[in-house]
Amino acid sequence: MKRVYLLLALVLSVIMSVSAQNNTVPENEKAAYLKVITLRADKIAGVLNLKDAKTQEKVSNIIRDQYNNLNDIYIARDANVKAIKQKQESDKIALETSLKAEAAKTDAKLAILHKSYLSKLSTQLNPDQVDQVKNGMTYGVVPLTYRAYQEQILTLNEEQKKQILTWLTEAREHAMDAESADKKHAWFGKYKGKINNYLSAAGYDLKKEGRDWEKRRKAAATAN
Repeated sequence: MKRVYLLLALVLSVIMSVSAQNNTVPENEKAAYLKVITLRADKIAGVLNLKDAKTQEKVSNIIRDQYNNLNDIYIARDANVKAIKQKQESDKIALETSLKAEAAKTDAKLAILHKSYLSKLSTQLNPDQVDQVKNGMTYGVVPLTYRAYQEQILTLNEEQKKQILTWLTEAREHAMDAESADKKHAWFGKYKGKINNYLSAAGYDLKKEGRDWEKRRKAAATAN
């Protein structure tokens, strides 16, 4: 399943990149993109154990439409950025100001879309299922990373575990709106840096913890 998600993410990134460069989306690319995001949405909805096919179709369509709406926002942003650079390339101060304004406008659109999307999902799914959808859109990084921290550092207390999960969950909210696999992972990288600083400040030697964890994994593999 993870390989399928990564392959789909690569295809999505290529299609979105080409579309952004051209500022328009030819019909054949639209059809290819729709096919990719429909497949991905079906994969995500398919693991939710929904009670009937009609509900599963509704959820899949909501997820598909979210990918499509995100793509529209990023294509519009890239077209605007291109126009701004062409118009103000000789005035660095004006260029920087305009680019910041465009970024803020894009963030505002994403925030509105994010809220609307979660509201739609919540009409069909319970909170645990919504979390599954979020994980599906972000390659399962939250549960995988949360488990990895606990396996790496065996002496984490409950407060530390809670803080790690809080930051990973916050990262996921940003990552699920990101435009590519790399940028999704970049959000988690940013928050993992925050987590590592937090743990270092608590007295953990993360390099040593990592080495010890590797030894435990090798020992377990040998035993099996």
